[in-house]
Amino acid sequence: MKNKTAAAWLAFIGGQLGLHRFYLFGWNDLWAWVHPMLAALGWWGVERVRFYGQDDQLAWLLIPLLGFTLAGTALTAIYYGLMSSEKWNARYNPGTPNAVAGNTSWLTIGALVFSLLFGTVALMSSIAFSFQRYFEHQVEEARKISQ
Repeated sequence: MKNKTAAAWLAFIGGQLGLHRFYLFGWNDLWAWVHPMLAALGWWGVERVRFYGQDDQLAWLLIPLLGFTLAGTALTAIYYGLMSSEKWNARYNPGTPNAVAGNTSWLTIGALVFSLLFGTVALMSSIAFSFQRYFEHQVEEARKISQ
């Protein structure tokens, strides 16, 4: 039995590690293994900013990977939480169409609320950081050309 509430919380809390994918699809799921690799690249970008400063161009490319991974897994948690019980049971509990594991509870709503909050912050922060670094890079290149 796959529990909808557990899947939503795993996507929210452990989404960057792919825990929700491992829970639902097992160890052979390719996308479950991609999540931690993208998150690790993003955390490496954060570490590069801490070590080299904000002018590191590789970090400029890596940090949004972490933000988009966090935002994507938060969106996945929202998708799981909003899925109807019938659809959840048909997809993840095919032998039992009336399973209690597919029902929505207050814990599921909590996962939805936190996923919406933190997923939005992660997405908007990643977009703002990317655009800021892009336009700063364009200004630097324009200064080089004008001199």
